[in-house]
Amino acid sequence: MDNTFVIGLIGWLFPGGGHLVQKRWLRGTVFAAVFWILLITALLSGGAYYPGFSFKDGSLLYLLNVFGRLGSGIGAVLGYLSGLGSAQNAAAWATFEYGGRFLEVAGLLNYLAVIDAVDIHLGRKR
Repeated sequence: MDNTFVIGLIGWLFPGGGHLVQKRWLRGTVFAAVFWILLITALLSGGAYYPGFSFKDGSLLYLLNVFGRLGSGIGAVLGYLSGLGSAQNAAAWATFEYGGRFLEVAGLLNYLAVIDAVDIHLGRKR
């Protein structure tokens, strides 16, 4: 794979994929494993039902929440789809807020993985 944009896009859509395309098996597997553990833990703890912030709570907090969640690529779609069903008692779960933060952290980790994969491709990192 010789296209930097495609490596970045694959890395964003499929966490760890940017490294795997470059045959960096260990690094790609570690990024993918940590990402999916974070995402699955977030979804099981009710993070998909966490409303996060709305624009009226403050535009900066809202934009940070959206930016973090969109970083998950395909995980953002899974999180959205799993949150469509109504969980009446989700707010009563002790892990409710942690799940929302785990979703955001998974997305932010994926952004770092994409940057790392692109840096490796460009030769700025080994």
